[in-house]
Amino acid sequence: MRNKFLGTGEPGYHPMRKVKVCLSGLRYAVLYDFSVAYKVVLSLIILAICLYFRQRIDFLFVLAATGFMLMAEMFNTAIETLCDFVEERQNPKIGVIKDIAAAAAGLGILVWFIVVLVEISRAF
Repeated sequence: MRNKFLGTGEPGYHPMRKVKVCLSGLRYAVLYDFSVAYKVVLSLIILAICLYFRQRIDFLFVLAATGFMLMAEMFNTAIETLCDFVEERQNPKIGVIKDIAAAAAGLGILVWFIVVLVEISRAF
């Protein structure tokens, strides 16, 4: 796709290409990042339970928390990978960047975990 700011890439807008790239990134994250994979599986189970009991609000709440957590986890993975690509050696500045990214992912996981615990406790 053409980057209008840099003037690079192919001309034309293809929304399906964006969807394909998004799904490719999600597939890669699930296949190669265990922390993403097990959270997706657990969330899908809880989402199925919410749908089974016709708890639409609970379903949407779990879905939003899962999306938030997955975005944080994937951004963390992307930032850490980019930092490793830019600087292969130990660098304290890169360490701070990675720590901040990990803290953001940790916060997303905490919110997701609380939502999952509440939903599991309500189911039993």
